[in-house]
Amino acid sequence: MCLAVPGRVLDIGEKDGTRMATVDFGGVQKEVCLEYLPDLQVGEYAIVHVGFALQRLDEESARQTLELFAQLGMLQEEFGDPWEQAAAAAGTDWPFADDPAGAAPQEEVQQ
Repeated sequence: MCLAVPGRVLDIGEKDGTRMATVDFGGVQKEVCLEYLPDLQVGEYAIVHVGFALQRLDEESARQTLELFAQLGMLQEEFGDPWEQAAAAAGTDWPFADDPAGAAPQEEVQQ
């Protein structure tokens, strides 16, 4: 599923002649195109869909929406690792972890 998610603009710059921003989505930061909202400023909130800021949003509405998405697990679905999600959907453990205790066992090489 691809959601339109509210995010807060952290900084604004230009990339290859296009106005871009770093946007925070409740802890996840992504690069977003601002061409549809050329007057959006740092600190403001916008609804973002497939990498484009589409509509300005007030802070309270953004926070409520992010909280609801988090409660429903939709932020993990939208921003989580797709390989890990596929493994979970298949009912298997994701074999790669940040710590060695959770890593997949290494196969021994016979010589």
